Amino acid sequence: MPAGRPGPAAQSARRPPPLLPLLLLCVLGAPQAGSGADTAVISPQDPTLLIGSSLQATCSVHGDPPGATAEGLYWTLNGHRLPPELSRMLNASTLALALANLNGSRQQSGDNLMCHARDGSILAGSCLYVGLPPEKPFNISCWSKNMKDLTCRWTPGAHGETFLHTNYSLKYKLRWYGQDNTCEEYHTVGPHSCHIPKDLALFTPYEIWVEATNRLGSARSDVLTLDILDVVTTDPPPEVHVSRVGGLEDQLSVRWVSPPALKDFLFQAKYQIRYRVEDSVDWKVVDDVSNQTSCRLAGLKPGTVYFVQVRCNPFGIYGSKKAGIWSEWSHPTAASTPRSERPGPGGGACEPRGGEPSSGPVRRELKQFLGWLKKHAYCSNLSFRLYDQWRAWMQKSHKTRNQHRTRGSCPRADGARREVLPDKL
Repeated sequence: MPAGRPGPAAQSARRPPPLLPLLLLCVLGAPQAGSGADTAVISPQDPTLLIGSSLQATCSVHGDPPGATAEGLYWTLNGHRLPPELSRMLNASTLALALANLNGSRQQSGDNLMCHARDGSILAGSCLYVGLPPEKPFNISCWSKNMKDLTCRWTPGAHGETFLHTNYSLKYKLRWYGQDNTCEEYHTVGPHSCHIPKDLALFTPYEIWVEATNRLGSARSDVLTLDILDVVTTDPPPEVHVSRVGGLEDQLSVRWVSPPALKDFLFQAKYQIRYRVEDSVDWKVVDDVSNQTSCRLAGLKPGTVYFVQVRCNPFGIYGSKKAGIWSEWSHPTAASTPRSERPGPGGGACEPRGGEPSSGPVRRELKQFLGWLKKHAYCSNLSFRLYDQWRAWMQKSHKTRNQHRTRGSCPRADGARREVLPDKL
């Protein structure tokens, strides 16, 4: 018979007793025989069983008041009356119960097994614990934000649920000497995590592991060995600003401030940027930011809102040879690129003049140059200086042509005139 789902208190013939005292029985302990007011006892008391096990239990009446017998007694589990065919009279004062193929406990404090008198009053109670021993914790990861503390989290087990209250303890010690220490600040970044706030040594490896214990046994994780300097991280870079680059319709400038927490320590930092358009969930990551605190994004869509985030990875702290740990991403910052001044389809665009093909060799070279920039030089200052010089030359060339040419242009939809790009520089 599976362990029932937690429900209301045990039913009486007329009115069920309050739920709270029923639930407290497995917390404070069931009544014990010989306590004076108790008239019966359940055996075994508070058993712990593996899932799938069977249970043989008895409820024995003490004979107080005189003449009391097991006649009319019945069982409930978590407030639900059990079928009478699961019970049988062993003798005049004892009612037996047989449960088979038990499911996991529905509450970690134990399932409430109760013996009731004919009138519904509770004669005795027991807590029934049905579950699994803890599995070996794994996937321990740790990080430090000030090189004095350490925060760790772990995965409780491959299958997770034990159906019993399971206690997890994070232990740590210096690798070659020192005694075991136990972390005390749990659930700091989630249900399976712990924070060690201070008194950690630098330049010395630590051994860290997790022990899991419940009523059916214990398990210990593999030992993680680390040096505090190798697991340093930071808060996300603050003050991320995204702005337009003049009137350039395909670019945005991103600037931020280095995380202040580690400014007094000898370390290097590298950054990553990611961005997406407003109506998309797909981020594009820029990896080649290096240790700069600014970057220009190119190849963007005109007139489009972009969300931008930045994160930091400190490395080389006091000569550490290992890479640091990436921070969380900063809060998204939004900005939009300028709208294109070029007319769209049906918006007054004109065909190029004869003798000025729109796809000449020089134009193809410029297109290739722009494609190279977009792919390889997101944050290259030299490349963007060349790019800006070319854009400035193009604007100057357009202005000169507008001043000296009175024909060969066509009206735009907004009344302005648009020149055809030259096919020679």
